Amino acid sequence: MYVGDRSKSVTVDVEYEIPKQAVTEAIVNAVAHRDYTSNASVQVMLFADRLEVANPGSLPYELTIDKLYTAHRSIPANPLIAEAMYLRGTIERMGTGTEELANLCIEKGLKKPDFIQENDFRSVLYRPGSDENRHIITQRNELGKTVDVSEKTVEKTVEKTVEKTVEKILDIITNNPKITQTELARITGLTRRGVEWNLSKLKEQGLIERIGSPKGGYWKIKS
Repeated sequence: MYVGDRSKSVTVDVEYEIPKQAVTEAIVNAVAHRDYTSNASVQVMLFADRLEVANPGSLPYELTIDKLYTAHRSIPANPLIAEAMYLRGTIERMGTGTEELANLCIEKGLKKPDFIQENDFRSVLYRPGSDENRHIITQRNELGKTVDVSEKTVEKTVEKTVEKTVEKILDIITNNPKITQTELARITGLTRRGVEWNLSKLKEQGLIERIGSPKGGYWKIKS
């Protein structure tokens, strides 16, 4: 979760990396559609690059993974629980939850979520920069196994990402020297700490300089 400052209003600006509604939908979906004959739990797991919500059970035979990205007929595994959630307002509309979950993440600029059916059902919501900045980069092959990418690939990927981020920040500052760290975070998709870290490194390298006060000053690109 990114916590901003009071530059816009007296209320501190708060923004989640992954849309809160998408996370809620993934958990609601897991509770409503899990297999309650299983002793396994609904699991919510946060990793460096993603959030996974897993539940025991499987999709109804009429549904496919592809259909989950579009509006589809509601086939609840537990009709009484789904109906109670619907009446309570936890579920807004039947058969549209996974589609809205995916759209919320895509609109946020995140990688398209994955829905995976293996021994259990998993909703995988990716965090910002999950393809490039995660510490361990993996890729899933056609058999559903996990294949590790070499350390050199990881290093090169991270290196390129850092270069692109630095170039982007310098371009933004060139076009708007008075830009705030809050605005930089919003435009670049970085966290506030990420912006602070990059600006600190740029200052150490002598590429930028802060002129004036933190609030009323501006950034100067040094040649």
